[in-house]
Amino acid sequence: MSNTFDPDSLRASLQPLSAQLALTDEALAYQRFYSLGELGHEGRVISRLGRFEIGGYEIVAQLWAPEHPVATLVLMHGFYDHMGLYRHVIEWALELGFAVIACDLPGHGLSSGTRASITDFAEYQAVLDRLFEEADILQLPKPWHLCGQSTGGAIIIDHLLNHGDESPAQGQSILLAPLVRPRGWTWSKVSYYLLRAFVKGIDRRFSENSNAPAFLPFLMADPLQPRRLPTVWVGALAKWIERIESAPRSGRSPLIVQGESDMTVAWRHNLAVLNDKFDHPQIFMLHEARHHLANELPELRAQFFRFLTQRMGCN
Repeated sequence: MSNTFDPDSLRASLQPLSAQLALTDEALAYQRFYSLGELGHEGRVISRLGRFEIGGYEIVAQLWAPEHPVATLVLMHGFYDHMGLYRHVIEWALELGFAVIACDLPGHGLSSGTRASITDFAEYQAVLDRLFEEADILQLPKPWHLCGQSTGGAIIIDHLLNHGDESPAQGQSILLAPLVRPRGWTWSKVSYYLLRAFVKGIDRRFSENSNAPAFLPFLMADPLQPRRLPTVWVGALAKWIERIESAPRSGRSPLIVQGESDMTVAWRHNLAVLNDKFDHPQIFMLHEARHHLANELPELRAQFFRFLTQRMGCN
């Protein structure tokens, strides 16, 4: 069986998740490539791939659900990422009896849009809100929990600080290596203001952001990985950082997992901000862990998944 798929033709072939259509051969090839098939206990999991439109984007979403789900995890991926990289998080949630709904952000994975680009982080909020609508249409069980890695965590932070009280997701909120400021942000911001009139983007530098030895080679061979960092995204990030760092405090108490060997985000600054913005967030530190916690070594994942399971009352 072939593992080849074309992102554009696959996206065009999709219907809403609520249509409950069987996966096409190309969709199955996509799932095989990222090991997304046969998830959950003995493979008894509903798996759907669908599409919705928001803000001029065609967004590809996925659903995984056990036979009798007891809650729902709304999963948001990080910058440059896509749903195909989150198998370990999905498996953990399925083992707890949760349904999982996720999507590729604009410009990422199977979704449409200029690769890895965004003009305003508000577009990410619109996608999250639309994903909530999908979960409602599908009548996914509550409580709805949130989980975001890096930029996905930033999306959840924004949602909690500005809409936390009226959020349909009143379960736990999980932030994996959350982005507030990236590492070296002062220099990055100076470079952006100097170069934005002349440079539309710079070549991406792939780095070792996990201790798992196979992860970086997989990323470099991944056909859905963007190869450039658009300047406009850095400008959107600059505006978003000002918005978040000046936002009012929230009564929500997220669960935060952070690696001390993370060289991607300014995690000391970020944790200080999050401690100030939220009501006693529970923070789990992993000394050896790098940035991409969703794809860390199995023993490191086991540690933070155990922490999350206990805090979510699923012992």
